[in-house]
Parts: sequence; structure tokens; C-alpha cells
Amino acid sequence: MKQATLKLKTYTNNVNIIDNGNLQKRILNMMLSTLGLLALIYVLLLGNMIFNIVERKALETRALTLSNEVGSLELQYLSVSQKVDLNLAYSLGFKETKTKFATRKSLGSVIIAKNEI
Repeated sequence: MKQATLKLKTYTNNVNIIDNGNLQKRILNMMLSTLGLLALIYVLLLGNMIFNIVERKALETRALTLSNEVGSLELQYLSVSQKVDLNLAYSLGFKETKTKFATRKSLGSVIIAKNEI
């Protein structure tokens, strides 16, 4: 462990960082540009959320209007359906038909073959 520590100390002493006087300026510019980008993303997300909230409110009012309209149409349907009777059907040209029923043979009259298996 001591050998690794000594080796690390010797390597760090031999390393020279080339600064040219603008490393801190570059870091500051990168941090400010990142902050600006994050602020722009925040504003876009906030605007999108506000737009969605306003749209949802408009859709809720539209749904309420449609629900009221459906209720009034149901009421009209019920009032009109009370007036439908045979006299109205005859006046519209409908006629009474003779009913014919389909019948089938009873199960007792069918002969079932015995299976030998």
C-alpha cells in the first residue's frame, strides 16, 4: 500500500497542467451555457404544462356541454316514444302480418343409431 502511495505522489509531481490562462474561463462558460440550457428546458416544460391544463379545462367544459345535450336528446326520445302505437303505425303505412312459426320434430321421434364401439 505504501508503494502505491509513493508511486502516486511521484506521478502527481511530474504532471504539468497546461492552462494557457483560459481554463477557468472555459469552465465558467460551460457552466453558464449548461445553466442557460436547463433554464430553457424548464421554461418549455412549464409552458407545456400550462397549455395542457388550459386545454383540459376546455375539454371538461365541452364534455359537460355534450352531456347536457345527450340528456336533452334522451328526454326528446322518451317523449316521442310514448306517442308510438298501432294507430300511428297504420297511418304510416305499416300492416299487420300473419305470423308463421318454424317447428322441429321432437327428440322422441328421432331414431338414434347404436354405436358398436
